[in-house]
Amino acid sequence: MGGTVNGGAQARAIKIPRAPPLSVLVLGPAICRMPRCRAGFRQKSTFFLLRMSSIGMAGKLKRSPLAPRGFPKLPPVPGLTLGATASGIRYHGRSDLMLAALVPGTTLAGVFTRSATASAPVEWCRKQLAGGRARGIVVNSGNANAFTGAAGVKAVARTARAAAAALNCAEKEIFIASTGVIGEPLTVERIEEALPDLAKRLRPTRWRAAADAILTTDTFPKGAFAKTRIGGVPVVIGGIAKGSGMIAPNMATMLAFLFTDAKIPARVLQSLLSEINARSFNSITVDSDTSTSDSVFLCATGAGKAHKAVRSAKDAHVQAFKKALAAVMIDLAQQVVRDGEGASKFVTVTISGAASERAAHRVGLAIANSPLVKTAIAGGDANWGRIVMAVGKSGERANRSRIGIRIGGVRITERGARDPAYREASVARHMKGRDVDIAVDLGIGRGKATVWTCDLTHGYIDINADYRS
Repeated sequence: MGGTVNGGAQARAIKIPRAPPLSVLVLGPAICRMPRCRAGFRQKSTFFLLRMSSIGMAGKLKRSPLAPRGFPKLPPVPGLTLGATASGIRYHGRSDLMLAALVPGTTLAGVFTRSATASAPVEWCRKQLAGGRARGIVVNSGNANAFTGAAGVKAVARTARAAAAALNCAEKEIFIASTGVIGEPLTVERIEEALPDLAKRLRPTRWRAAADAILTTDTFPKGAFAKTRIGGVPVVIGGIAKGSGMIAPNMATMLAFLFTDAKIPARVLQSLLSEINARSFNSITVDSDTSTSDSVFLCATGAGKAHKAVRSAKDAHVQAFKKALAAVMIDLAQQVVRDGEGASKFVTVTISGAASERAAHRVGLAIANSPLVKTAIAGGDANWGRIVMAVGKSGERANRSRIGIRIGGVRITERGARDPAYREASVARHMKGRDVDIAVDLGIGRGKATVWTCDLTHGYIDINADYRS
């Protein structure tokens, strides 16, 4: 399906990959809550500063100017119930614990951070992934439970035990994710106390509550969904995500949870997730920093209408589903970038003519991660020489005499030099907008890739100078 997708009340359209016709495809996004008054904070006492920081960054940060207008009305996914509560792990006055319950027989796939200092929840989930089954997902915000030693490992085991008891399932069917400050002990007792009551209050439609509970420095909750078909039978895909800073491939301080009522074997789910993750969540960057906690889960409850059996990700009758899943994942990934810490501009970097897709991806990230490129974009400076620099430092092959650079569709270079017809004024106008498009052709081969990022403003420094969630 080519074209655009509308997200509820928002007056915004997003391009999505072409796919076979879908019955409906709605990708939506989100709204934030409280404005920031940083000057007001600085005028108050130290006690006031500490008390307010405990509310959480999501409560005091100004809504991203790139944020969509509203959170989508995600439909229920048969076989899934979810909810959230305030357990007091770190924040006060807001929810910080999410629980998703899944029917017996639900299959699961996952991809995780490649960080050498991965969190205790990530290590737990990697071990349980081999089973390919899930009955529950527990997520807390405010504490990453990373670099917490044996105590962190025990906290994960205790969380799994408490969730398994609340959902009447095996501990190995519980998956866990944590996000927040690294290196601080997790007060797991608060999770254990909160889970039994939370499990009784889960509902199929509590998407917004779940999305709110997993935020840290995010300024708006992120959600998207699609309706499609497998072999002519309707199925639904819904998902939520969080992420704002420490965002870079492999993946980021980023969590995403995707659910479908289709019946798909775990090995096929894993194949679909891994492939699409490479061109969605692994193709975004805010600050080039890879988190300890990145996790993306895809769950298939099999509780929808019976459809033709799925045996491979290459099955012809699965391709519409695959395209819809890609659209949802790309939309969520782009929402993460649009909520980049301090971001004022959304940037698309498209690379073509590379030696391979991998090479194109590396060049795209070299441009997207360059502080010089990102600050020039923030200032609306059409300094395309910084793009040339970033291409050169990427370590990938490029034909200098054939490199083509365009910004906002305007050709800037030709035959290894500036195009004689180039006039900076049109590019400068484009760079003053909220959406900036950079395209580079390396003149080597057929490899291509797209990477999404944001600009680098002083707001990023403000947020991270006094973070501590």
